Amino acid sequence: MTRFLHISRLERVYGQLLAALALLGCAAMFLMMMLIVADVALRNIALPGLPRGLEWSNEVSELLLYLTTVLAAPWLLRQGQHIRVDILLTVLPPRLGWRLEWLGDSIGLACCLFMTWYGAHATWASWASGALNIKTLVTPEWWSLAPLPAMFLLLSVEMLFRMKRLHEGERAPRQDAVSVA
Repeated sequence: MTRFLHISRLERVYGQLLAALALLGCAAMFLMMMLIVADVALRNIALPGLPRGLEWSNEVSELLLYLTTVLAAPWLLRQGQHIRVDILLTVLPPRLGWRLEWLGDSIGLACCLFMTWYGAHATWASWASGALNIKTLVTPEWWSLAPLPAMFLLLSVEMLFRMKRLHEGERAPRQDAVSVA
């Protein structure tokens, strides 16, 4: 019983971490929006002493959009708000649908673990080689690669918690994000 309480507490704290990361993703999206507005305003309104646009804004906006996705993806999975085609699950016998949920989660976990490993390998190789992104801004390539294995690690952990919840729940497909009645 104590072990179950520890896992439940860990899952709750993990959920709070994912919610905080999702809020950080919202902040990144807001910052991107403000950056785009500032760039457009500066290109169209001549203000003495200020540049005519922010030449680096497209590059930073791309990175912020990427970070928004990376920060929000594990939370979206936890909420059941990811893309899910469940039309088949709704017409199959509940027990078979439950087994297919297990199959999907197992494949999802395997993919997330592979992407964690591959992303970490690519990030390490980029760091070791000293590769640079050379656009308007010059930055180490590994800076843009590092969030990817971290996100897939978080997704892997969430897949394990999803599997735990599936095991503990009714022997039927999940009801989160069901799009067909």
